[in-house]
Amino acid sequence: MAAKNKSNKLAFLSMPAPASYVAGLGRGASGFTTRSDIGPAREGPSEEVIAEARARRGEEEVDPEQFQDPDNEYGLFAGMTYEQDDEEADKIYDKVDQAMDSRRKARREAREQGELAKHRAERPKIQQQFADLKRGLSAVTDSEWDSIPEVGNLTRKKRRKEDRSFVVPDSVLVGDRAKGEFENALDSRQQEVGGFVTPADSGILTDFVEIGQARDKILSLKLDQISGTTSTSGTSTSVDPKGYLTSLDSVVIKSDAEIGDIKRARMLFDSLVKSNPKHAPGWIAAACLEEHAGRMVAARKIIKTGCENCPKSEDVWLEAARLHNNNDAKIIFSNAVQHVPQSVKIWLAAADLESDPKAKKRVLRRALEHIPNSVRLWKETVNLEESATDARVLLARATEVIPLSVELWLALARLETPANAKKVLNSARKAVPTSHEIWIAAGRLLEQEANTPEKSSDLKTKELAAVDNTIELAVRELRKHGVLLTREQWLKEAEQCESQGSIRTCEAIVKATVAMEVEEEDRLDTWVSDAEGAESKGMVGTARAILAYALKVYPDRRNLWRRAAELEKMHGTRESLDALLSQAVKHCPQAEVLWLMAAKEKWLAGDVEAARVVLERAFNVNPESEEIWLAAVKLESENGNMDVARQLLQRARDVADTDRIWMKSAVFERQLGQYADALQTLETALTKFPKFPKFYIMQGQIHQKLKNITAARKSYATGMKACPKSITLCILASRLEEADGKSIKARALLERARLVNPANDELWAESVGVEERSGSSVQAKAMLSRGLQECPTSGLLWSLSIWSEPRPMRKTRSVDALKKSADNPIIICTVARLFWAERKIEKARHWFSRAVATAPDLGDTWGWWLKFERMHGVEEQREEVRKKCIAAEPHHSPVWQSVAKDDANRGRSVGEILEMVAAALQ
Repeated sequence: MAAKNKSNKLAFLSMPAPASYVAGLGRGASGFTTRSDIGPAREGPSEEVIAEARARRGEEEVDPEQFQDPDNEYGLFAGMTYEQDDEEADKIYDKVDQAMDSRRKARREAREQGELAKHRAERPKIQQQFADLKRGLSAVTDSEWDSIPEVGNLTRKKRRKEDRSFVVPDSVLVGDRAKGEFENALDSRQQEVGGFVTPADSGILTDFVEIGQARDKILSLKLDQISGTTSTSGTSTSVDPKGYLTSLDSVVIKSDAEIGDIKRARMLFDSLVKSNPKHAPGWIAAACLEEHAGRMVAARKIIKTGCENCPKSEDVWLEAARLHNNNDAKIIFSNAVQHVPQSVKIWLAAADLESDPKAKKRVLRRALEHIPNSVRLWKETVNLEESATDARVLLARATEVIPLSVELWLALARLETPANAKKVLNSARKAVPTSHEIWIAAGRLLEQEANTPEKSSDLKTKELAAVDNTIELAVRELRKHGVLLTREQWLKEAEQCESQGSIRTCEAIVKATVAMEVEEEDRLDTWVSDAEGAESKGMVGTARAILAYALKVYPDRRNLWRRAAELEKMHGTRESLDALLSQAVKHCPQAEVLWLMAAKEKWLAGDVEAARVVLERAFNVNPESEEIWLAAVKLESENGNMDVARQLLQRARDVADTDRIWMKSAVFERQLGQYADALQTLETALTKFPKFPKFYIMQGQIHQKLKNITAARKSYATGMKACPKSITLCILASRLEEADGKSIKARALLERARLVNPANDELWAESVGVEERSGSSVQAKAMLSRGLQECPTSGLLWSLSIWSEPRPMRKTRSVDALKKSADNPIIICTVARLFWAERKIEKARHWFSRAVATAPDLGDTWGWWLKFERMHGVEEQREEVRKKCIAAEPHHSPVWQSVAKDDANRGRSVGEILEMVAAALQ
């Protein structure tokens, strides 16, 4: 019994272990697997077996690619989002993979290089196999090369035969020559009937002359039939017999695509007019389509049907008349006015068809019976009247029928006498109290009456004042009736009045409305901008009126007076400018520029005594003004009163005592040849103004002219110490040394000046000039490159760079210069000269004009332009350049200043200096 129980207890040892059983798991042991548990190694099932087993179990085959897309996941991770921590984990795994790969990279690459070297050693390339033989070819001589035999055909393939040529026999050439010949000899076998036997000897007689005559006769008969004045249906034909053949060139041959489009459009329009026969635009479009297709009969038939279905549409009747000739169109319009008697377009179109003025009047008067309130019909009827009396009667009737038409009232007022015109305008004002045109017409009528020659000045002034009162009353009355025109609209009306010749009405409108809708602090700027805008449009009267009103409000603004004076100088008369300047100096006595403008205008007018009076009045108000003192000195010196001018300068030095007055005193003495007095004046001036560079410049120039080089050098050196920033002083000192044969010292002076005045293009240009004059072109080009590096936008240096290049490279260099400094006038003038050199005359003239417009103060540009016009222009063009230069009054540029400031050219005009500059330029 005990043995049996023991055997039962140990029976589990022979039983198989559960699937999840791990021995010793309860005592903390971990499971492991030995080779005896696995068994011998064997091959796993194939893919076919796995697929068959899955099919028996009913499992679906899973696509491995579906797990690459998170949106297609299902099962355990289905519906989960790819969050930031997932992305970070993926990046960590990628970094780990990269690190593991880099650990073996060097070893892998070394192994691959070894395998490649071993492969190349076992199987070398063909070029490597013959490398030693190639090196041996270097020792082969020319004779050995020549002794190498030609390679024969070793391929054993059949080669293509070469083309062979043979001499063409003479018989072939003669035969080909005879192919293109015509038989120009007639058959001698002439028959009695006058014909010739054909080459085929068929017996048929042919007379080509008769055939040509018959053909011409038939064609003329056809053309005569076509050119008849009327066709069988009574309508005029449209064929010109003279241009019949040439007109065939204008026939448009439609392509298949166009024909197909026309067919489809015809089907659409046919469906449209059938589905909605009362739709007039559909009939019109269908008719236009047939007209475009060249089927005029069909088009007329369609539009006729449209007129029957849409008799109340004026567009259908107008289209029908257009598609027919004049006679048929008249019949169509006679039917149209029965259905649409209120259509103005139809009546006007019917009147246009009439060639006889009486018939046209009859049609329009018939139209007025049906539509008496049409302004357009009344205007057309009045325009046909040749007699002013008949037109006046018609307009009187028109204003009775249409009292609210401003156009008819104004037209009637224009035809009436001045007395009756006032009555008409009063009636119009009562009928249409909201019309500003009637008030403006009344103002123009008053102005017209005031400007009659027989009126006295007092009466004329009174009536002109009535114009202002009328416009002011108009503004008030219109405001009462709720008509509020803007300030811009009133100014446009003023400009329109000026364009029609009513200047006084224009001024009245400006006075009454220019201050509307403007804040007090913005009035001056607004009025000035309005005046400039009117002047730019050519409305000088409007601009003058705006400035006059502004001067009444701001009489103490000198800039405003100067702006008005400039306007009068450009567009007004000498008397109006004189009157304006007289008022200006009264209101702004401290404005020196206004006194000077007034004196200059008197002087230019030839009244020197009046100019002296103006300057004396200016002295009394501005005793310390150097501008007025210098103007008085210039006036006396220009008129030859040297003693008076010297006395004025003495008084000016005592009263004003400015550096400019001392400088003009020295200049005055130098121009008279009194060099000792000039030097004495400069010595005194330097004690008062030691920092004024022009004193040192003049002193050095006078010493240099007197051949005292040492004194001149001393003056320049002293000036450079006192005024190190003076560019002109440094340049003159350098030129003095260069003229004395000391180019090295000249370079040193310019080098020191460039250190004191960095990035100065004039100093760099002078340094380049020193190198060129010394004969060192290479050094000059290097100096120019350095200058462009320091002054990359200098037009002066870029101009020198362009001319230093060879001629083929100048165009490219000029393009670079324009990119760096596009609006520089020196560059623009240089480009003009390049076009001049290439004989591109119109382009050169355009660029010269652009250069002077960019900087009109540069005199050398005007000189180059005049020099150009001397060679390629006519006298009118040269005169235009002179006028523009005189108006611009240039003062700068090297050559211009050297000519203008020369003592020998004292007193010369701008035009004379221009001629001398043009001759001096090279």
